[in-house]
Amino acid sequence: MLELSNVAKQLPYSATRVLVPYAQAAQARGLKVYKLNIGQPDVAAPKSAIDAVRNIDLKLISYPDSHGNAGLLKGMSEYYKGIGINIEPEEIVTTVGGSEAVSIVMGATCNPGDEMIVFEPFYANYLNMAIQHGIKLVPITTRIEDGFALPDMAEVEKKITPRTKAVLVINPGNPSGCLYSKEALLELGAIAKKHDLWVLADEVYREFCYTDEPHFSCMHIPGLEQNVILIDSASKRWSLCGTRIGFVVSHHKDMMNAVLRYAQARLCAPALGQIAVEGALKAPQSYYDATRTEYISRRDAMLAELRKIDGVIAPTPMGAFYAVAQLPVDDSTKFCIWMLEHFSHEGWTVQMTPMGGFYFDAEKGRQQVRLAYVLEKEKLVKAMDILRRGLEVYPGRIK
Repeated sequence: MLELSNVAKQLPYSATRVLVPYAQAAQARGLKVYKLNIGQPDVAAPKSAIDAVRNIDLKLISYPDSHGNAGLLKGMSEYYKGIGINIEPEEIVTTVGGSEAVSIVMGATCNPGDEMIVFEPFYANYLNMAIQHGIKLVPITTRIEDGFALPDMAEVEKKITPRTKAVLVINPGNPSGCLYSKEALLELGAIAKKHDLWVLADEVYREFCYTDEPHFSCMHIPGLEQNVILIDSASKRWSLCGTRIGFVVSHHKDMMNAVLRYAQARLCAPALGQIAVEGALKAPQSYYDATRTEYISRRDAMLAELRKIDGVIAPTPMGAFYAVAQLPVDDSTKFCIWMLEHFSHEGWTVQMTPMGGFYFDAEKGRQQVRLAYVLEKEKLVKAMDILRRGLEVYPGRIK
């Protein structure tokens, strides 16, 4: 009998896309859906990015270098230097989105059976990638009551074993929107240095920080220059998700040589995507400022409405464009499905992401949902009104 591999059998469905069939069915019935389930920005990409693709004069689309286009690598090097990260072009490899960057780095740092510490809730696809590489994720839970801040570092040290090879940290966070403090990251860096651990720093939401202080990168941690591997992406920063362009960045020469060998095995990152991102690097500061202001406005409008709903807990996210809300429901997955199958208001309903898929133990996210504030403010306010109305009549509401 034909059978799938054991790895294939273990792979979970995407937490953010698993309810898409329910949304499609709702639309087929004539409903309109506010889609807050996925981090697809609706803010326009920089004009310079679109123009770069529109104005190409090529007779064919050839393979780019496995490293990435020279102009893009030079531009990214200048970008990093502009935020205090002294990186040369040869210390960057272009990847097929940030997701491939994470997967490559997992494979380059850990052997099957090795352990990697991760703070939960975490980006759901980390688990999928870890399973593919035979890596054991070791979760450390952060609490909604604490705004998902990093725990006391003594909790991290307790989790370190002889099999621990790396710590994976996403900052700002997806799904939580939490922005880790400089002090906490310095403490984490000291532990990584003490135990000789890799630090996989997923910083794809760097430009979405809502504090007066600039983003503090793990690449800024003194004495950790050889430990940190930076994972980056063009998707969110410039609303270029479909270009599928990401980056692995590190000062560690052997690591970057290994990353390049992985990159050569899949030939190259998308040619037109690289051209678009090289164009995006020419965007003026006003583009970043306007985008940041827009997301702060959306976040505040959505949270204001959420906090009017009895029984809802929703800490203020200081980064990315996600918020986690704890709802007075028996089961967030059941509730999200119910909203798509059984509830609407004036022809509209809301699609959210249950948080179970962002935890190693799905039970921890049983009453939580992730909301992506990637719609215009007026739409978010209407979506929260529908959420409120749905909660009022949901059969599984907890009083």
